[in-house]
Amino acid sequence: MIILTTLNSRYTHSSFGLRYLYANLKELRKDAKIVEFSINDSIQTIAEKLLLYSPKIIGIGVYIWNAKEVHELIDIIKKVSPEIKIVLGGPEVTHEPFRVNFDAADFIVQGEGDIAFYKLCRDIVDNKPPQRVIKMALPSLKELCLPYEHYTDDDIKNRYLYVEISRGCPFECEFCLSSMDERVRAFDLDAVMMEFEKLWQRGARAFKFVDRTFNLNMKSANRILDFFLAKDEPYFAHFEVIPDHFPASIKEKIKLFNKGALQLEIGIQTLNLEVAKNISRQLKLDKIKENISFLEHETDAHIHLDLIVGLPGESLESFGANLDELVALSSCEIQIGILKKLSGTFINRHDIEQGMVYSDTPPYDILKNNKLTFFDIQIMKRFARFWDLLYNSSNFNESVKLLWMDSNEVFKNFYNFSLWIYTQTDSTYKISLQRQGELLFTYLKDEKKLSDKLIASKMIKDMMKLKGRAIPAYLKPYEKENKIDAKEGTTGFNKRQNR
Repeated sequence: MIILTTLNSRYTHSSFGLRYLYANLKELRKDAKIVEFSINDSIQTIAEKLLLYSPKIIGIGVYIWNAKEVHELIDIIKKVSPEIKIVLGGPEVTHEPFRVNFDAADFIVQGEGDIAFYKLCRDIVDNKPPQRVIKMALPSLKELCLPYEHYTDDDIKNRYLYVEISRGCPFECEFCLSSMDERVRAFDLDAVMMEFEKLWQRGARAFKFVDRTFNLNMKSANRILDFFLAKDEPYFAHFEVIPDHFPASIKEKIKLFNKGALQLEIGIQTLNLEVAKNISRQLKLDKIKENISFLEHETDAHIHLDLIVGLPGESLESFGANLDELVALSSCEIQIGILKKLSGTFINRHDIEQGMVYSDTPPYDILKNNKLTFFDIQIMKRFARFWDLLYNSSNFNESVKLLWMDSNEVFKNFYNFSLWIYTQTDSTYKISLQRQGELLFTYLKDEKKLSDKLIASKMIKDMMKLKGRAIPAYLKPYEKENKIDAKEGTTGFNKRQNR
């Protein structure tokens, strides 16, 4: 028995890689099974469930979010059933140095293992296993069996379905593992489209494309967009796109998508040209700003922009300027990440000159550099978390903007708020929605000295976006004055202002 397993970051995620391995197992597939878990599951319970299958081989996908848990899982399995052959694959074992100890594993497949895993299993079954570490050349995508039929009905109903039309990335951003790819390789688009249609006929309505540069090839991108635009039922499609490449054909199609149907993830990372040059990232600022403005004002697409804290050469002031500019350009979600030093990437060339110091345990995030102290990084981790809770969540769309009312200094004002809120909570987790609202109300009233009536009008409008939600106790005194008009969806305060 061959078991393919991994620990996903959440139950709602599915492992795309395992399904590729399973699809390409040829005659061994009849004796193989995919068994998935999440990092929240008990490791001993995971081991127990795997061992119930009495497997000969266990293949495990190892990622930044599950590396420590996989180490513990291997330790348990090898102590209980040392005869089982454990094969590891995935990004965390593809590039050295390994910062989590995987010495107990029997075999490691480095690179795209779609075909290599079958060959290894065949050799193990035939009692002629090869060397322990197998370094793979890039397989021809035309040789691969596609994995989509191996999404179960339960996957379609309850999990994200990952799909792709290409692999690789043409850019060389030094912090990203995709910069290691030599080129972009495309699947046979006709074959892939047939599989997407089969998924649709089975009831799939959420498609998350993992292509690093979806809008690189216009012919393919247009055909995919046409696939969804031809559908009459509601759906959700997620793409990662290049920010400076939106030709007219793409723009016209994006305009046609209904609200909630299309999500575009755009890796900005920095708007500082000098910092971008440091990390070999190409920036066409005029085009980027033009395209973000287009998406904001002329489409209903949900936009997700990425910024990174800790890039070599970037100060807090520079990062703050990036955030200020993005908020001015768009009201979309802005994901703030902390720089990570992934094995195999070229970001390590800055270590000495820029004083880059990283954690040696996953997720290998930066601890300090010449521009940012350890305390700066800690503060920015909390900043990012509070930004998610109060800005990206859309729970406080109107009221959070009062933090920088009559000012374009978004970063400075939210930075001060994040410092204050941490003094009240001593935590960034397990803060209820009502508590978040109370804290924001208190800060705006007591620290920013804003009118309580103004704050309440905005917060009640935010709170009552969801029908049936009760007004929290701290806003009760303002309920009558800000009664929601069911027809217009505005508060009494706003109606008076608009007269």
